[in-house]
Amino acid sequence: MARILGIDTSCDDTSIAVVADGTTILSNIVASQVDIHHRYGGVVPELACRKHIEAIGPVYQSALDEAGLRLEDLDAIAVTQGPGLIGALLVGLSFAKSLAYATGKPLIPVNHLEGHICSAFLEAPDLACPFVCLVVSGGHTDLYYCEAPGTYRLLGQTRDDAAGEAFDKVSKLLGLGYPGGPVIDRLAREGDARAVRFPRTYLEKDSLDFSFSGIKTAVLHYVRKHGPKQVADLAASFQQAVVDVLVAKTLAAAGQCQASRVVVTGGVAANSQLRREMHAACAEAGLQLVIPHPRLCTDNGAMIAAAAHWRLHQGRSRLEGEALLELDATTDDRFAGL
Repeated sequence: MARILGIDTSCDDTSIAVVADGTTILSNIVASQVDIHHRYGGVVPELACRKHIEAIGPVYQSALDEAGLRLEDLDAIAVTQGPGLIGALLVGLSFAKSLAYATGKPLIPVNHLEGHICSAFLEAPDLACPFVCLVVSGGHTDLYYCEAPGTYRLLGQTRDDAAGEAFDKVSKLLGLGYPGGPVIDRLAREGDARAVRFPRTYLEKDSLDFSFSGIKTAVLHYVRKHGPKQVADLAASFQQAVVDVLVAKTLAAAGQCQASRVVVTGGVAANSQLRREMHAACAEAGLQLVIPHPRLCTDNGAMIAAAAHWRLHQGRSRLEGEALLELDATTDDRFAGL
């Protein structure tokens, strides 16, 4: 049994987990900074870095305690290498490098997006490849074809705003605060999604790319013309437009790849309407769908440990000794496909 410590400090959550054999979560501790950044309407990188420094020691100890393990019981240390906020990443990287250097255990750098993809194996350990994966979050909206663990082909990506970014900006425009995704999701349940017909951007025929800047601008023009009235209806109409595009593009990708399995993950995958409509669409199309539990969709250390398991098993991305000194908060060329 390979037990891996996974560390993620890519944005504003400090998370450390212990995962056995890439599928069994022994602990998964997350220290959130939402209350701190809420007053600013978004993540303040300098504050995020300082809070990571304060939290990482206690979070690490809590992860070991909950797993009932000691540092020497671990087989490897995994950490998010990128993408993310450089200062925030450096906190996690420095901590991970120190643990690995002191113990001689292998250090496995993990691409944050690969972590999101591998969160599917925490939810469905028997999930078989290949599958199409939609990674939809505050910073990314990408479609991948996953041929095998560690082997991915980019099918489409956003050309401007990510879906989660659009949620945050529209929430701020409507005076709903930060983070925008959860508050719009809650408010939309009280509104009429047919009240305003916001545009759906599908781009060129057969394109699997995304674009959400247009709908953000459409909401802005609507509010300027009509005022922020019937906010629940606006939230529901906006959310419906985004979900329609995400579902349509994901099913189109599955069709183009002739895939029978679909995975949806990333912070926006916690959205209740997206989960509901993706389930309905995949059921109608006869596709197997895996959407991790919402706590595994948002940033967490368990997904980093899960991704590291496959790399450790394959003998890839292992760094020991002096090589640790060369690891920095950048995206390695080996992850160019992500």
